[in-house]
Amino acid sequence: MALPKSIQSAATQIQPFIRKTPLIHSKAFSELTGADVWFKLESFQVTGSFKARGATNKLLSLADEEKANGVVSASTGNHGAAVAYAAGKLGIDCTIYVPDDVSAAKLENMKQFGAKIEVHGDDCIKAEAKAREVSEESGKIYISPYNDPFVMAGQGTIGVEIESQCQGLDAIIISVGGGGLIGGTASYLKSVWPEINMIGCSPENSAVMIHSIKAGRVLALESKPTLSDGTAGGVEKDSITFPICQTVIDESVLVTEDEIKQAMILYIEKEHQLLEGAAGTAVAALVKKKDDLKGKRVGVVICGGNISLDTIRELLK
Repeated sequence: MALPKSIQSAATQIQPFIRKTPLIHSKAFSELTGADVWFKLESFQVTGSFKARGATNKLLSLADEEKANGVVSASTGNHGAAVAYAAGKLGIDCTIYVPDDVSAAKLENMKQFGAKIEVHGDDCIKAEAKAREVSEESGKIYISPYNDPFVMAGQGTIGVEIESQCQGLDAIIISVGGGGLIGGTASYLKSVWPEINMIGCSPENSAVMIHSIKAGRVLALESKPTLSDGTAGGVEKDSITFPICQTVIDESVLVTEDEIKQAMILYIEKEHQLLEGAAGTAVAALVKKKDDLKGKRVGVVICGGNISLDTIRELLK
């Protein structure tokens, strides 16, 4: 698949269903880091997260009989809300399998977009396995959060927008979970700005893709609890995102839970906007890398803003 071309095609396809989100210059973070910092606000996306792009592109790709049969998916929240949103827009029945520790805010977000919710297991891997089982038994299409070319192409449309919103970037920082966001966005941006430095970041508590890239193979690693629940969990062994991430990620940064927490508080204070833990991971990486980024034009993808009041209270304690 010629990914940059499929990303351009996705951008045209999904345009009626999603928002072109702002790319804003941050005076506060530019002063703090000595870099020229730009935030891409996917927290302003229709479901509060970038995931609406990939889910919409995937559902639009389905044949009429597949749409009529309905779809299933698994999610800790943002992907589920995205599938529910796109399914609602296209009149497709959808069921989302979630682990029992799913965030209350993200569960509520899924429900408000009309998803049927099924709770299964204590982590996203088990919920995903159940959803795939149901898919095989029922013939309903399984919508992967990242391991799908149409999903990754949809996420990559962020790159198309960024290209149209600025004169170029020296580096961009993107949080890494299953790799669909950075795989798609980086593939497009490197096709138009070959010299851009692609920085992938994850919490130390759950960095399966980053450790896998270093090992040269997909690892089965246990994830510890993290504020960055949107990036937490494992990577499928045959994931199409793995070889792409190996190619496009130039450097990686791991951040601690305290660094994520402090970055989130700083962002809320300086930018007067909410962000979720996965986005806080990218802000934490920006702060951690500030000495290396001085004088450079740096983009940071604020991948989502779906954070519960309970988490905000914990942050501010």
